[in-house]
Amino acid sequence: MTTRDQAATNSARTPLRADARRNRERVLEAADAVFSEVGPAASTEEVARRAGVAIGTVFRHFPTKEALIEAVAIGRLTQLTAEAERLSDTADADAAFRTFFHRWIELSATKHQFATALAHSGTDVQQITSTHPGVVQQLHQAVAGLLARAQQDGSLRPDLSTSDVVALMVGASHAHEHIGPDPTQRAHLLSVIFDGLRGRRG
Repeated sequence: MTTRDQAATNSARTPLRADARRNRERVLEAADAVFSEVGPAASTEEVARRAGVAIGTVFRHFPTKEALIEAVAIGRLTQLTAEAERLSDTADADAAFRTFFHRWIELSATKHQFATALAHSGTDVQQITSTHPGVVQQLHQAVAGLLARAQQDGSLRPDLSTSDVVALMVGASHAHEHIGPDPTQRAHLLSVIFDGLRGRRG
C-alpha cells in the first residue's frame, strides 16, 4: 500500500471533526475552482490562499498535489451522480436526459487535464477509477436510470446501452475541447448527437 493510500485509509477510519471537515471541503472547493481556471499546474499555495487556510492544512488532508487533483476528479464524478439522481425525479424524461448530457460535458471540460497531470506525475490514470469502483458504479447506475426513463417514453432509441451513452458523453467532451468555446458550433454538435439518439417519439 502506498503512503497516499495509507493516508486515505487512515482518514476513512478516523472521522473528521466538524472544523476539520469544513476545512477539507473548503480546500476541495478551492482546488476545483483553481484547477478549472488555471489548470492542474496551479500551485497548492494558490489553492490554500483561495480556501483561506494555511498550506499545512492542505497537505494535512492531501499529502501530495496529485492526491488533491485526484480528490477533485472523484468529487466531480460524485457531483455528476448527484445531478443524475436529482434529475431522475423530473417529469420530462427527455429533458432530464438532455440536461444531464449537457451537465456531463460542462463538468468534464477540464477533467482530462486532471488525468494528464496525474499521468505526468507517474500515477496510473486508471487508478482513479480502479481505487474508487463504488463511485464509478453509482454514476453508471444513475445514468442507466435516466436512460431507461427516456427509452420507456420513446424519447431515445431502445438499443442504446449505458456504456453507449457514457462513451458518447466522453467523446462529446473531447469534441467540445477540439471545437473550442464557440457556442454555436457546440450547440450544433450536440444537436447532431441528439438526432442520432432520438427514439420513435422524437
